[in-house]
Amino acid sequence: MPPSRIESYALVGDTQTAALVADDGSVDWLCAPRFDSGACFAALLGDAGNGRWLLAPAAGGRATRRRYRDGTLVLESEFDTPDGTVRIIDFMPIRDRTVDLMRIVEGVSGRVPMRMELVIRFDYGAVVPWVRHHDDGLYAVAGPDALVLRTPVDCRGEDLTTVADFTVAAGDRVPFVLAWFPSHHGRPHTAEPLEALPRTTAWWEEWSARSTYQGEWADAVHRSLVTLKALTYAPTGGIVAAPTTSLPEWPGGPRNWDYRFCWLRDATFTLYALMSAGYVTEARAWREWLVRAVAGAPVDLQIMYGAAGERRLTELELDWLAGYEGSRPVRIGNAASRQFQLDVYGEVSDAMYQARRVGVGEDGPAWDMFQVVLDFLEGAWKEPDEGIWEVRGPRRHFTHSKMMAWVAFDRAVKAIEQFGLPGEAAQWAACRDEIHAEVCARGFDAERDAFVQSYDSKALDASLLMMPLVGFLPTSDPRVQSTVAAVQRELTVDGFVLRYATEVTDDGLPPGEGVFLPCTFWLVDSLALQGRVPEARALFERLLGIANDVGLLAEEYDPHARRQLGNFPQAFTHVGLVNSASRLSAGVGSPSTSHPAHRRGERPG
Repeated sequence: MPPSRIESYALVGDTQTAALVADDGSVDWLCAPRFDSGACFAALLGDAGNGRWLLAPAAGGRATRRRYRDGTLVLESEFDTPDGTVRIIDFMPIRDRTVDLMRIVEGVSGRVPMRMELVIRFDYGAVVPWVRHHDDGLYAVAGPDALVLRTPVDCRGEDLTTVADFTVAAGDRVPFVLAWFPSHHGRPHTAEPLEALPRTTAWWEEWSARSTYQGEWADAVHRSLVTLKALTYAPTGGIVAAPTTSLPEWPGGPRNWDYRFCWLRDATFTLYALMSAGYVTEARAWREWLVRAVAGAPVDLQIMYGAAGERRLTELELDWLAGYEGSRPVRIGNAASRQFQLDVYGEVSDAMYQARRVGVGEDGPAWDMFQVVLDFLEGAWKEPDEGIWEVRGPRRHFTHSKMMAWVAFDRAVKAIEQFGLPGEAAQWAACRDEIHAEVCARGFDAERDAFVQSYDSKALDASLLMMPLVGFLPTSDPRVQSTVAAVQRELTVDGFVLRYATEVTDDGLPPGEGVFLPCTFWLVDSLALQGRVPEARALFERLLGIANDVGLLAEEYDPHARRQLGNFPQAFTHVGLVNSASRLSAGVGSPSTSHPAHRRGERPG
């Protein structure tokens, strides 16, 4: 059977780890105990030989209906069969020690024969564990990792697979729990799924009820907010970009990266979205994580860290894995963690500024840390870098990077002026002005009538749609308007936005990737700011239309094949959805409609 499409999956999680459930009843990804751990019982989506947990009608088929319980990460999938209808409820209880994935099979009508198949593999499919039956469950152990399966259903082994056949009648509720634990610990206690379900539902409902969002498209926005919360790592406050690795930006290609880490950029944008909906606690936890993660010399600041602040994210290729739809190599770790990217300084500066504006509280250590960073940035902004898209080639003077260095100094000056913080306001204002003048002089190509990807380049880059959004130039500036027009003319496919022309920019990688959904949300914002509201709303509705049946979005999309691409679900994309919905709902031009970075410090070039 071919692998499920990326959009066929739904997310369940406990704010410490996550699992993806396909619409055929198969769990094809579970990672524990942290997003960056190798303790996976399913190594890659759609690659059943490397682990999966199928629980579905024996007749097979895909779910007829799926939904999340309102405001929760509790998934319900219903299967209609000739023998009746059955519902499978998937969730992960908010937990303390063990990683519990719980599944409850409910009989809705008739008598439905069911099939369970559990293929357990550790270390990304490389290790087949020992499996033993005990009186309290089935145990699988290999090296540091162990799993226990507990269910009243009789299980047996077949060809290195644990299987079970049973029948569910109307009104029956058959529970399953699969728990990971360190193999050197004793047998863990696991909650009963029928008791954990109402507690888990109530936890998510209480969290969702704290949202202050009251605009249009509330269902899509609240689903995105729940998804963003699921991508937080509760013990530390870190926020990961996605729960998966190596889902391709183009099927069969090599652009396959590990996203199970905390990019400062992605975490900052996620923070914006959560703060805009009233989630201040998450902002405070993220700021504390940030101070711990980046402690040390400013020159050593990384663009990403592990969920607990780990710095060593060595990239490895797993040559024993075929990859999703033959997309190789499969990677764990991310070599981009060693790149120099100027833009993250601006995003972090703006996030800290916004956190103060929403009342996160005193942040003496954070401000002390960032003053040192700004002292470093006074010289570092003049250096070339790898840029927002982590191009794996020579460093360049990326226009977006310089623009975000401007943001770093701009927000620092504003923090001093508005909150009375100590610092070198005059000195940093001078840096801000110098950067602004250079970008306008060297980043704009008069022949193309557009800002370009890097100095002395002719290439366009969708990241420059951010220029009016961060307040670098006003929307009314002719250079901004012509840049937006150039992006629409040359970097769109069926109205959706490409990041850049991959055949021009990327050294050592073949061209080809899907349209980039976060950039398309930036185009929505840019159109709205220009007063082209009907056009912006139409594009936004099209973006909502490519979400899957439970409201989830990946990083990229293929408009021709009409399928999602890249790691899934993607925080960056869901952030774009929340921010664009907020802007369009509140009325363009009002300060309350702005992305937290929008429309401050607008100044002519």
